[in-house]
Amino acid sequence: MGTKLDWNKLLSPRRFADDLRATPPKKPRPDWLTDNRSEIERDYDRILFSTPVRRMADKTQVFPLEKNESVRSRLTHSHEVSNLARSIGMSIAYGKIGKKITAELNGDESQERVQRDVPAMLAAIGLAHDLGNPPFGHQGEIAIRNWFDSKKELFNHIETDPYKDKNDIAAAGKEITRPLTSSEQNDFLMFEGNAQTLRVLTRLQVVHDDLGLNLTYGTLAAVMKYSASSCSVSALGNASLEKIGHFAAEQAIVDAIWAETGLKEGVRHPLAFIMEACDDIAYLILDAEDAVKKQIVSFSDLIAGLELLVDDDGLANYVVKSALADHAKYRETKELSPAELNDVSMQKFRVYAIHAFMCATLEVFEAQYDSIMDGEYQGELLMSGRAERLAKALRTFDKNHAYLHRRVKELELEGFNALNGLMDFLWRGISERKSFLKPRSSRDKPFPAFAYQSISENYRRVFEGWHHPIRKNEPTLPMRYRELQLLADAVSGMTDGYVIDLHSQLQKYAIGASNG
Repeated sequence: MGTKLDWNKLLSPRRFADDLRATPPKKPRPDWLTDNRSEIERDYDRILFSTPVRRMADKTQVFPLEKNESVRSRLTHSHEVSNLARSIGMSIAYGKIGKKITAELNGDESQERVQRDVPAMLAAIGLAHDLGNPPFGHQGEIAIRNWFDSKKELFNHIETDPYKDKNDIAAAGKEITRPLTSSEQNDFLMFEGNAQTLRVLTRLQVVHDDLGLNLTYGTLAAVMKYSASSCSVSALGNASLEKIGHFAAEQAIVDAIWAETGLKEGVRHPLAFIMEACDDIAYLILDAEDAVKKQIVSFSDLIAGLELLVDDDGLANYVVKSALADHAKYRETKELSPAELNDVSMQKFRVYAIHAFMCATLEVFEAQYDSIMDGEYQGELLMSGRAERLAKALRTFDKNHAYLHRRVKELELEGFNALNGLMDFLWRGISERKSFLKPRSSRDKPFPAFAYQSISENYRRVFEGWHHPIRKNEPTLPMRYRELQLLADAVSGMTDGYVIDLHSQLQKYAIGASNG
């Protein structure tokens, strides 16, 4: 691709606000009030203490509406991915790749910078990678896409504003919006949690302006698992183009990120490959562990599905035989109940499998390093080396014994139906207002007014056009796009439990309220 990446840019500590506002004078601080964190270490802390992170505690990982607190939520999954990513980051920073990065960086403290910022950036993007995922896991994404697909007529809406101010003669009888382009429509028809993550980080988490958490360019670039817009998604072998990585509303933001870090469409940040692998490691191994914890399957069921690999695959042979040896030892003690034996055996399997997968990931990253830095590598680290066969076997096991389990599908259906119904109610709150051109205009009927107030104030503020004047190069998007985006923002930011409760509440008030 002719792209030579530069770690001086990839680890950029400059914040998104740097190009958008003059840095205000810093308030004087007492001498004792110091902060020895690097800018990228501060990124991790900003993410950790943000509201969207806390919401993930009630968002589905695999088992929707799970009441067993030992089974993983989206929050525990994200913490685990963050931990795995940081650990590989330490191996990179203190290994031979770290020496290469150090030699490339400018400045006298380049070694310390590598050893601090590489692990910190990986920890940050591991924690943040699922912030945009809607409730009910990937079924939530499907529900959102399904609602927009069933309402395609909304995309072609041309408004003459029947609620216009009677004194607004200039607007009388004029078309005041345009239909959505095919690319803009695909932002909704192909709604993607990864693209929503970038939106949460850069816009929706309002602090004192519309810069989101105002993270560094380096961290924002690395958290982008996909680099495609909705008009450039491709299934032609480039992993970074398989799904939407950003929406039309964030195109200017992405352009600024790429300009600062030296990236472009189709070329990932090198650490994004590591984060993707850690995400895969976490869900492949730990989803299987959760299935055993819920007694959907047993440790023996898992081993039976993997034993075909042990004869000719070194990594699988090591993991399976090591876990089986421990299982036999624990069983001989006859002190553990069947459930406890399953649990402790899966814990040992987890230890062996994670370690093996982490080593395999680092091995491929080092082997493909030059190709990655040239912007040419298009594969997936975990699926490109000695871990590939065991990873694929675990993916098949998880699908057949966890994701397709009847109870899981039943709960997913409950969430799917609640999301679709809730989107109907919230759409009334968004669209049934006095003036089409004025998002802040009143909702004259009680039900739309109540539904609109049920949406997060942060999201309503962005929709209503509360923008800090520093924004530059903002795309011009039709009002209908902004309405639909508010709907997507609203439901994707909710937790599983809140969706169920709010849907039930609005359904009660909607009875007999079709005209009010």
